[in-house]
Amino acid sequence: MAKQNSLFELIKKSGANYVDLRFTDPRGKLQHMTQHVDLITEEALEEGIMFDASSIAGWQAIHESDMILKPDAETAVLDPFYAEPTVTVICNVYDPVVNRPYPRCPRSIAKRAEAYFVESDIGSKAFFGPEMEFFIFDNVRFSTAPTDMFFNLESIENPSNSGKDYPQGNSGHRPRTKGGYFPVNPVDTAQDLRTEMLSVASQMGISVEKHHHEVAAAQHEIGIRYNTLLKAADNVQTLKYIVHNVAAMYGKTATFMPKPIVDDNGSGMHVHQSLWRGNTSLFSGNEYAGLSDTALYYIGGIIKHAKALNVFTNPSTNSYKRLVPGYEAPVFLGYAARNRSAACRIPYTNDHNSKRVEVRFPDCLANPYLAFAALLMAGLDGIRNQIDPGKAAEENLFSLPPSSLAKIPTICRSLDEAVAALDEDNAFLLEGDVFSVDLIGSYIALKREEIDRLNRAPHPVEFDLYYSA
Repeated sequence: MAKQNSLFELIKKSGANYVDLRFTDPRGKLQHMTQHVDLITEEALEEGIMFDASSIAGWQAIHESDMILKPDAETAVLDPFYAEPTVTVICNVYDPVVNRPYPRCPRSIAKRAEAYFVESDIGSKAFFGPEMEFFIFDNVRFSTAPTDMFFNLESIENPSNSGKDYPQGNSGHRPRTKGGYFPVNPVDTAQDLRTEMLSVASQMGISVEKHHHEVAAAQHEIGIRYNTLLKAADNVQTLKYIVHNVAAMYGKTATFMPKPIVDDNGSGMHVHQSLWRGNTSLFSGNEYAGLSDTALYYIGGIIKHAKALNVFTNPSTNSYKRLVPGYEAPVFLGYAARNRSAACRIPYTNDHNSKRVEVRFPDCLANPYLAFAALLMAGLDGIRNQIDPGKAAEENLFSLPPSSLAKIPTICRSLDEAVAALDEDNAFLLEGDVFSVDLIGSYIALKREEIDRLNRAPHPVEFDLYYSA
């Protein structure tokens, strides 16, 4: 009741006339439905609010479309982008027939993963800290018409614009290819924009840490403070919403596509992870880089199941255009302290409570509820079965000769390969009924639709290669 009261108090304090009910679909897209405050009663919060789930990809058929949204009152916050005062609240999806969490609801899966971790008696809290990268463009045009397929991305930061005649003049200040890391303004054109994104995030209850320009032109990163698995996933969804909307307010457009620009760095979502029991870190110890055996086994589980994880952590066909050597993409399945060429990095710290593993291959198109839950389940499998992660990779893996690289396992090279890997390796996800066979099957079907659509479409590069052959 106290949680519900906090929601009603926020509605009263803000003078809100509307409540925006938000939930996440299987692909990771935030969806919403707005209700007048008169409909948001104690009974509505308890019983839930009906909605049509048949139009959500990967969910219900039309003859079984009715589902329930149950608001999590703890997530209520005033939305800063709406003209009318509106309180937003994140919801869980329930099946009305059995009045239980819907097995295909991503947020419910994240909650089950947290519960399973506690029930396993390994620890009490799993913390996740995502670093989110994205691009901001001034103008984006694309078409997928049968005889008119193209895309065009325009940014004042594009190196190719050094010779462009702008009406207001060309300042000449812009990053070169792979030269966008940390230059101050005017080369960095988005300082104020990113600051506003972080300020809005703070207003919406997210603990913020940093922001900066990234390696590619028009590429940026925002860092938020770590949190429990569920809250970290909630924060990812809210931050993506903020990034898109603040960019739009500035007359720009933001994208979390991992690889919108060829031959320059792509965007990832490095995910820092640690396990705790009470106030004690389970990852701090006397082994490699100050880690515990528990931490090393956790890494072992991530490495063992990495290819199956890819379908959740890198869920798009575009994801694998980022995951190629030469662009700081962590394609090699190894671990090391400070080494950014390995898939799992151990950040340097003198504080034993800060010991953690940074998994570097995910990207921001991941559904954070599914991706974080899957990463936790892989790590727990490693702990349960004491999976040895092997020897640490101290050298720069990108610089090794081909003969040496051939001996190092890699993550998947395509979404098709990732789907096949999940089809073969999913038992670790089914432990504790966290994921279900039904969810995995429906998710794979969604991914195969995306793969098939891309495979059927001619590509501009094919015209360059074959048109005059």
